[in-house]
Amino acid sequence: MRLLLMSDTHLPKRARELPAPLLAEIPRADVVLHAGDWVDTATLDLLESRSRGLVAVYGNNDGPGLRARLPEVAYADLGGLRFGVVHETGAAQGRERRCADRYPDLDVLVFGHSHIPWDTTTDTGLRLLNPGSPTDRRRQPYCTYMTAEVADGRLADVELHRLPRR
Repeated sequence: MRLLLMSDTHLPKRARELPAPLLAEIPRADVVLHAGDWVDTATLDLLESRSRGLVAVYGNNDGPGLRARLPEVAYADLGGLRFGVVHETGAAQGRERRCADRYPDLDVLVFGHSHIPWDTTTDTGLRLLNPGSPTDRRRQPYCTYMTAEVADGRLADVELHRLPRR
């Protein structure tokens, strides 16, 4: 099972559209996970129409239209792994402990908010993934997203993709 992970698309405030390399990944993915801060409902409509499966949440910059359609936290069993998606996890310091305590039944937690890519594993085995942002790099050298594979109940081939500078 191929996964596409993204967050913090912030359309149309940070970009007019999703980058072409990211759009090209959507039909290749079995499931798209979006960790919030869409800003516009058109991007949600786009992903719902082009994705085979979508697991998504709203973020702190998302208004009533998105909040009416999306949860704050989403859960999915994908290929035998228990996934959670949430926008915010708090400060980087202490993140692993906070997330392990808050989500003890998950194998993988996908989050956003900071626009800073993150890939760690807690001492309880919870994998924490932040794909960064494909449209707003903030203090990072590149805009980013992630792909991963789930096979035989294991997460594999987690890859951070750098997008060309606009």
